[in-house]
Amino acid sequence: MKASAPVIMTADGLAAATAPATLPSSETQGMQRLSLAKLKVWEEFKYGMFISFGMSTFDADEFSKGDRPSSFYAPDQLDVGQWVSVARDAGMKYAVLTAKHVAGHCLWPSKHTDYHVGTSGNTTDVVEAFVVACNQRGVKPCLYYCSWDNHHKFGSQTPTDVIGLPRDQQAATKPFTTREYQDFQMRQLEELLTNYGSIFEVWIDIPIVLPRACRNDLYRQIAAWQPESVIMMNHGVGNASTFNVDKAWPTDLIAMERSLPDGATGFVPWRTIEGKTYYMPGEVSDCLGREWFYVENDVPRSDAELLGMYLTSTSRQANFLLSVGPDRHGLIPARYSESLMRLRKNIDRL
Repeated sequence: MKASAPVIMTADGLAAATAPATLPSSETQGMQRLSLAKLKVWEEFKYGMFISFGMSTFDADEFSKGDRPSSFYAPDQLDVGQWVSVARDAGMKYAVLTAKHVAGHCLWPSKHTDYHVGTSGNTTDVVEAFVVACNQRGVKPCLYYCSWDNHHKFGSQTPTDVIGLPRDQQAATKPFTTREYQDFQMRQLEELLTNYGSIFEVWIDIPIVLPRACRNDLYRQIAAWQPESVIMMNHGVGNASTFNVDKAWPTDLIAMERSLPDGATGFVPWRTIEGKTYYMPGEVSDCLGREWFYVENDVPRSDAELLGMYLTSTSRQANFLLSVGPDRHGLIPARYSESLMRLRKNIDRL
């Protein structure tokens, strides 16, 4: 069977590898860490909830500066079980929680910083409550961790710092992380991946700020802590017709953030990277409304648009991860849950 061959590009624009012009046979297993059977199970889950919650919920800034005190995070009706119940009732099979976003504020009581829920306006260990709620409700728990951290810099230069430079300096300046920050991230991920039981998917955002050697070490260590977990190094915006090795490799999955798979080919999971062939499933991530985190006036997309996003993603052989932001009370608002229930009914009618 023939397929078009998306080119996999390096950051400098040179072709590093191509997708196979001829798709491997059903007997081919590929060189990826996880078996083809294991990855097919992940694909069968098809539909998940991205739970975007944290300091950005309270300072109304998706790209939080990390300068608010920990006490600024203060949900007064926090109900993590409600979030997971909504996901389950909406037909979602897995859920990804933003354990730490760009603000650097942690939804668990980390031993490596005092910027976490334990020093905040609500001391609930959200990660623990989330994993327990998922296990009780038959939803697979997954955790998100952002490598872009505006609070714990350790001398790093974040995308926020680059944007703050004079315009004529921005194009020539790239964000980076120091070894001290990289060690900090590794220690925090050890907490998340050794203290809370089995995690179905580990979602690393903005991995491009980590050098390749660090990503290699990080990938191996995550796999050692959670050998059955599927690891996502976020590739970012795009339809996955190309894959930038320098941006997100190694990874088990290919992300399509706010994008849908290529309409001509669908998502092509077989990729040849640095001379080896891998099976790498795809995952579309997008928002119920227009914002990742809760914003007061952000309303859900129309029922027709949401159904179209779901059908386009899944018919083109990618999972669909839909972001829902609990509000400042710590609850998923009724208008969001009602939209999700209508989407489930529309899916079930097909």
